[in-house]
Amino acid sequence: MLTHDAALDWIARWDRQQEGYLPDREERFTALIDAVEALDRPDPLVIDLGCGPGSLSARLLSRLPKARVISVDADPLLLGLGRAAYPHLTFVAADLRTPGWTDALGLDRPADAAVSTTALHWISPPDLRSMFAELATALRPGGLLLNGDHLDAGDATPTLARLERAVHDKQTERTFAGDQPEDWRTWWDAVEADPAMAALNAARTTAGADHHGSESHLLSQHTDALREAGFSEIGTLWQRGNNRLLCAVR
Repeated sequence: MLTHDAALDWIARWDRQQEGYLPDREERFTALIDAVEALDRPDPLVIDLGCGPGSLSARLLSRLPKARVISVDADPLLLGLGRAAYPHLTFVAADLRTPGWTDALGLDRPADAAVSTTALHWISPPDLRSMFAELATALRPGGLLLNGDHLDAGDATPTLARLERAVHDKQTERTFAGDQPEDWRTWWDAVEADPAMAALNAARTTAGADHHGSESHLLSQHTDALREAGFSEIGTLWQRGNNRLLCAVR
């Protein structure tokens, strides 16, 4: 059985392996939560898209304890970790790629913000367009999408794309100096080998929560989909190489 302390340990290990890809992860979290706080609402309603085990949601509530955060993901194992570690958070099982996913959120008013980190690049461009269109119906006018992710400049600006990746790679080299944390696959292999995680692993095999590579890694794929969904102002609030915080206003 998965205990509270074991879940916290697994999430700490998750956070560490994520930092291997994102040496500025905490700085990006801070910038994202700064933007939510700048909405100047005493009790903002926030949707965490592709929340994983709740790393962002927990940090957001720590900074903004009066906020209401609804954390949504399709992966039963990551949701199980989050529920065991953070019983004060609200986790919802829903696949952002499936139309009608907002129905599961139980919203009693339009959300002030939707946030996400290192999740939406897994979604294919067609599914991304439909997801953003549905998200727009769940946000209030003036509400924000805040998406922290690796988003490449793309083929239209090849020199910028190369430089963005170089800046990110050099920062990673400086930060870890040969002491790289475990990678994503190693973390998942360890989880799959833990008997306490057997039930969650079994649920995961039938949930359709698997990934098929970085399907929407271009900045233009996200900005175009957001414009098509009716978002107005779209721009980058924070950036280090191709690691950026994209903001869109409903």
